[in-house]
Amino acid sequence: MTIPTHAVPARLLDESKCPKPHVSSLEQYKEMHQESVENPVGFWRKMAKSNLDWISPFSDETVMQGSFMDGDIAWFPHGALNVAYNCIDRHASKNPDSVAMIFEADEPGNHEKITYATLLREVCRFANVLKKYGVRKGDTVAIYMPMVPEAAYAMLACARIGAVHSVVFAGFSAEALRDRMVDAKCKVLVTADQGLRGGRVVHLKKIADEALAQSPLVKSVIVFQRTGDDKVPFDPTRDVWWHEECVTQRPFCPCEPMNAEDPLFMLYTSGSTGKPKGVVHTTGGYLLGAHTSVKYIFDLHPGDIYGCMADVGWITGHTYIVYGPLSNGVTTVVFESTPTYPDASRFWEVVDTHKLTQLYTAPTAIRALRRLGDSFVEKHSLESLRVLGSVGEPINPEAWDWYNTVVGRGRCAIVDTYWQTETGSIIVTPLPGCIPTKPGAATVPFFGVDLAILDANTGKEIPYDGSEEITGVLALRQTIPSIARTVYGDHNRYLDTYMRPYKGFYFTGDGASRDTDGYYWIKGRVDDVINVSGHRMSTAEIESALITHPACAESAAVGIADDLTGQAVVCFCTLKSHHADEASVAAAFRFQVRTQIGPFATPKAIVIVNDLPKTRSGKIMRRILRKAAGGEVSLEDVEDDEAIRAKLGDISTLADPSIVKHIVEKVKKAGL
Repeated sequence: MTIPTHAVPARLLDESKCPKPHVSSLEQYKEMHQESVENPVGFWRKMAKSNLDWISPFSDETVMQGSFMDGDIAWFPHGALNVAYNCIDRHASKNPDSVAMIFEADEPGNHEKITYATLLREVCRFANVLKKYGVRKGDTVAIYMPMVPEAAYAMLACARIGAVHSVVFAGFSAEALRDRMVDAKCKVLVTADQGLRGGRVVHLKKIADEALAQSPLVKSVIVFQRTGDDKVPFDPTRDVWWHEECVTQRPFCPCEPMNAEDPLFMLYTSGSTGKPKGVVHTTGGYLLGAHTSVKYIFDLHPGDIYGCMADVGWITGHTYIVYGPLSNGVTTVVFESTPTYPDASRFWEVVDTHKLTQLYTAPTAIRALRRLGDSFVEKHSLESLRVLGSVGEPINPEAWDWYNTVVGRGRCAIVDTYWQTETGSIIVTPLPGCIPTKPGAATVPFFGVDLAILDANTGKEIPYDGSEEITGVLALRQTIPSIARTVYGDHNRYLDTYMRPYKGFYFTGDGASRDTDGYYWIKGRVDDVINVSGHRMSTAEIESALITHPACAESAAVGIADDLTGQAVVCFCTLKSHHADEASVAAAFRFQVRTQIGPFATPKAIVIVNDLPKTRSGKIMRRILRKAAGGEVSLEDVEDDEAIRAKLGDISTLADPSIVKHIVEKVKKAGL
């Protein structure tokens, strides 16, 4: 790998005013990465000993066991540690008054700072509450909470006593919560009376009660009082108030020694059909991946104030709000609100108020804020920022450039990160201080990550010598500590999904290219590749072409069946101006794709919509667009809850479920 002459330099900060990066040159990165893939046992042994505190040391001879060939992966199997101790106790003993968390509440100006000493006391109290209600090592606890510090307290309390937590995103429906609690065999649910987000009230307890009606194993429900609404339903035979229980508990609870391969948590991933998968992450390997990735990728140093604007209901929140930052002893931000409440300056006010040094958010949020104009950003100094991160999907070059120049003022490092729930931590990313970046490229593998690009049809690795770009399916050759170990209760499904499609490799399910500089470009899900008359195009490629048009704010491309070409391209776009003539803009967008990619890529239809179907975490739900464009959903279906669930799966996780009806109406109007 050489330094690309046309790439953005690795470090634009004045290094006399900020800490020296942990990895400060391309040569250092290459040496460390080479060691990590050629001698993973030695590399991760050293990392585990220098970054984590162990109750019982692991064996130097059995650092790593198993492989992708058989799916029998284990890391540090003879060692014991406790995640809560690594995230709280060791920092509270050295620096009890240092701030562990900043809670930025939904209403602007309402925030709270929580020290490591306070965090230790609160987690211990809640751990004792869990014990009081019968939770023991190995039991599973469901957590259905808003973005409040108590959500992290509950996670860490589970880790402290050896319980396995299953956090369910607070935007999910009662049915989704029920399915996850039943599958995980949860005996306790931790929830809240209500949640607040963007000025709106979310009726969590009411939703939880609907789920609990069909969750017979749950015997106790611990309810955090977020709003204090006296109309919230409460069952005194089952429900207890968080504050009433914690106040009676001693603020001390010993840490349970956990084998490195004991489960820490399960997190459910779902598709449009089929049973949700409870992806299981273990204690030692996951924590090491979380700790090292946030340390090196965001260049964390003592005193940093790190802001990941995700939700704890997703893997990003687990790894990069709770476990990664806290294990490093820095300050992490718990953000309850939205980027645009009460206006589009909210992120930037948070940065300046709390002097954030790192900011991590989704391309969807970046595009939405870009759409609303630069003025909201320009009135803030943002001078504390050193690193800006992107997560969730490939970021188009235009959004990347805006993030770099308008938000970062051309002086921050930009880390466009690629990873999955199943990998547990970031696997492809630039590192501040050593990797030149290219807008839209995930760039290079993180330590220990040995990537391969496979031919999707033959499963054989595509040779790469740097003379030309290669494109295929992205896979991992060898295991990493943080990778998921199984699907809860269905190891065969785990093998079928990740290990068996390409024997001996971990199958990411994503397409990727590697350019002549050795950089990786993520093309999106393999099932998001559209094949028009033999021309295979990624949806990301089409969407990037559309977003370069000055009238296009956001775009999502899907493929639908076509009798003539096999598949046809349909694009859904939002506009920067709602006053534009939709017909003329649609024609201009079709021409844009045709000229930038080629005539074969010309969309069959451009559907102009008010918004795209997105989860509250910002992920675009392309399966909804695909089924709407393919005629699988009618206006009659939209009016029937059971019909829409049967056709689209659970849509309660959408930020605005009503957008589905609007999209179906627009598709019908477009004549699809």
